Amino acid sequence: MSTFDALRGQLLDAAEAFSGGGDALSGILAGMVDDVDRMLREQLEIFPVCHHSPASALAMTRRLRTKRPKVVYLELCEDLRPLLDELRNCRLPVALQAFATRLDGFPADSGPLSVVAPVTEASAEYQAIAYALDTPGVELVLVDRSVDHVFQWLPGEPDGPAPSGEAAPAGETASSGEEGENGEEAILHGDAVGVEIGDLRPRFADLEAHLLHHGKVRHWSEWWDQYVEQPLTGADYDTYRQAMALIGSLFRRLRPTEDDRLAIDEERERHMWTRIREHLAASGAAPADCLYVCGAFHAVSRVAEFGLAAEAPAYTIKPRTGTSWLYGLIPSSHSAIEAQFGLARGSVSIAAATWAKAAGRGGVTPYRLEGRQDGRTRAKAAKATKAAKVGKAAKVGESGPPAGGGPAGDRLSGFLAAPPVLDGLDEDELRGWCVDIVRLARRNGYLASTADAIAVFETSILLAGLRGRARPTPYDFADAAVTCIEKDVVPGRRDVRRLCEILLGGDRIGVVGYDALPPLARDVYDRLAPLGLDLSRRTQQRVLLDLKANPELEPCSDMLWKLRYLLPDGAVRPIMGARRLGERPIQESWDLAIGRHQRSIIELGYEGVTVEQVLEQRLRRKVWEQQATAGVALAAVADAILYLGGRRFADELGNRAVELLAAERTVDDAPEVLRRIRRLLAHYRATEPELPAWCEAFVTAGYAHYCTLLPTAFADDDTGVRQVGAMLGFLFTLESLALSLGCDRAQLELAVRQSHPEAPAKVALLWVAKTQLGLLSRDELRARCDELLANPLVVPAFPLYLSGFVQALEPVSALAPFVVEALSKAFARLPDSVLLPWLPTLITTLRRYVPELVPVLVREAGRTFPGGLAELDAWTPPWERPAVPAGRTRAAPVRSGPVTALLTRHPRACEAVAALLGCPAEWPAPEGPASDEIEVRELLARHPAATGAIAALLALCVKE
Repeated sequence: MSTFDALRGQLLDAAEAFSGGGDALSGILAGMVDDVDRMLREQLEIFPVCHHSPASALAMTRRLRTKRPKVVYLELCEDLRPLLDELRNCRLPVALQAFATRLDGFPADSGPLSVVAPVTEASAEYQAIAYALDTPGVELVLVDRSVDHVFQWLPGEPDGPAPSGEAAPAGETASSGEEGENGEEAILHGDAVGVEIGDLRPRFADLEAHLLHHGKVRHWSEWWDQYVEQPLTGADYDTYRQAMALIGSLFRRLRPTEDDRLAIDEERERHMWTRIREHLAASGAAPADCLYVCGAFHAVSRVAEFGLAAEAPAYTIKPRTGTSWLYGLIPSSHSAIEAQFGLARGSVSIAAATWAKAAGRGGVTPYRLEGRQDGRTRAKAAKATKAAKVGKAAKVGESGPPAGGGPAGDRLSGFLAAPPVLDGLDEDELRGWCVDIVRLARRNGYLASTADAIAVFETSILLAGLRGRARPTPYDFADAAVTCIEKDVVPGRRDVRRLCEILLGGDRIGVVGYDALPPLARDVYDRLAPLGLDLSRRTQQRVLLDLKANPELEPCSDMLWKLRYLLPDGAVRPIMGARRLGERPIQESWDLAIGRHQRSIIELGYEGVTVEQVLEQRLRRKVWEQQATAGVALAAVADAILYLGGRRFADELGNRAVELLAAERTVDDAPEVLRRIRRLLAHYRATEPELPAWCEAFVTAGYAHYCTLLPTAFADDDTGVRQVGAMLGFLFTLESLALSLGCDRAQLELAVRQSHPEAPAKVALLWVAKTQLGLLSRDELRARCDELLANPLVVPAFPLYLSGFVQALEPVSALAPFVVEALSKAFARLPDSVLLPWLPTLITTLRRYVPELVPVLVREAGRTFPGGLAELDAWTPPWERPAVPAGRTRAAPVRSGPVTALLTRHPRACEAVAALLGCPAEWPAPEGPASDEIEVRELLARHPAATGAIAALLALCVKE
């Protein structure tokens, strides 16, 4: 006979009474009993757990001290096993992480891939890990699929459900009744896929809603605490085991028919049982000395491979992809676990408090890894160690022999039939909560008083009674506090529910110890050690660097600037000081929150051994990606100079910038290219004896490239005025350098002559280009503008021409007086119906596109217009002043002397200079006879330096 024949009969009778003989309910209830019976009859002892369950952790601790297994099989990714030894160097909670950026076998655009498995002290898996690692002769074997298989088995749709035991990225919740955490601690896991042992939650939304409604609770975490955790905390091992298996079977059978996760769950179960059989065959261990720890959902699996005596064909485990995975530990927190796995805010903190209280009340000495870091003082740690050795070892069978015997009898019938044991009201505990929450509320700006403490006390008891509880739970207390204290929200302060979480245990945040950090993170800590700061603190710390008085701190400054480039905003923030090309501050002030961003530093360690290597890899990857442009490459060159130094890597990136510029078919990036190449050229001219070869190649390639694209850019409507102005700025401002490197100016003239724009702003730019090339004089340009203002058909479009002239200040800064003149004429002559609608467009253009050109216009306007109101009435604009008639021009008096006579007798040199300058060569009539040549000789004798220099030059020419 089966152990549960009596219970099965009762459940079938109940199904007959409720469903009227239907087969569905009878099959579900009978199947649940069969699942539990099958698990108990298995030769290998199966320990069903739920993640972050104090009841599971207590039962695990008791069973480990009683059974003393020699092999512990744990449901966790098998390739995470080496990380478990590093847990002793950390302060829990932390998360085991696998990280991959170089993908082979997965879509290239899906990276980086990350998997985390959080570990808290109030969990059955940590108790099993601590027991196995600190007990000699015990082997810990992880049997779940690898992290590579986690992503192989994920559904193809990006929004598809995650496999059992896995959660969606942080910020998503599993049910509508749960609140998300919006603090920094809630995103410690980033967008990693979460893996935990024992995901026990209904996959049938109607079932969960039914349980919440009839349980008179708001969210699933509260229902689980009231109806599972509290009854099983004090239950014996057999009762706990059967009850957890029954719950797992219930949720497994009451699942939607379209649940895609079941197929993945069954694949995982086949994988785990295959690994267990392989290990038993290889090691020769006896099944009676082994313990299999898995989620209650998997403990009642119905796959053919279930059990050691399964007769199913051997299951073939698929090979891993070629992806290279990196492993490490990252900080975790209660909030991060709650946010990632869809738990209620504060539920993990409440579970930790429940675990601590139950462990102390039940006389259980939890397993803790020796040498593990925690926040307790040395005295408390020594006291706990002493109690673990002598105090309660005998009570829990710590030194007793392993328990044996056959399978346990039916404990479910009594457990399900007995009414719940209601804890009595602990008035002292509840009174302490009420007093402390009022104190916290007053500190956070709430007008709370003793009357509110009394109201919270009475309301907690009332809510517990309405929900069928004699003892108010932390959830009842939090609801009562919100009702009685949070009459209004205090801006900028924590809400009362968050204060209750802090009061009941707070959000514990883990820290990865120095010895468990990757080499890069340890190197960062070592190189910042001269600052004298505790970098593991999560608070923000201010540091002042006087680099002139303490030059030994310059390496720390270099490291901080590199971290600022690599880490997220807020991790390293400069308050005073800046690092630009050609600038090195003598004092710097920083706000550091490195301890708060420890995860980011650890993930840098997955990319390289040193910060410099990671920085070089990122810059190289940035300029070689498919979307890279010449502007991006020039920015990478500047970053390489600032943060890495040296010429080799900067020259490599510069050569890549030349390739990208030559391959571009658009000019959208022209303003960025012009701004950055100017800055780099100025830097190299100030610091290097000569320009690098790539700079010369970039200028010549850019000159030819922009000359070729200039006619198309003028005619293309999709190319903006800003881009065309930047092209002209490159061609005109770097023209002298380009011509010295072998470029032909005729190419630019030909490109300008072939340009025929239609947009008014581009037409203005073309006029300016022709003026700069000498194809159009300044007077002709002024005449064209006057014609535009005089033509009533063109007047509405004149502001667009004026916008083009403003953009032309980029290539021709000497055009500023003309632009000021054109603006003044526009404001003086345009009608209000045209001018007023145009003003917002002009202001927006100046503010958005040419902020660097506004100071040029302001300075020119300051030179043009009078400085005071008193001068304004008598002031006449320079362009309106009458020109002096040619006939009234009076030649300047010519002084007589030997020099004048000499130049008059030999006028060719002066005439050549005048022709070069475009001035007429008019010679005044001599006032008297020519001076004697003797005076010239005397003049040269008094100043022989010029004559000697010319003689030396002529001698050198003759010699050559």
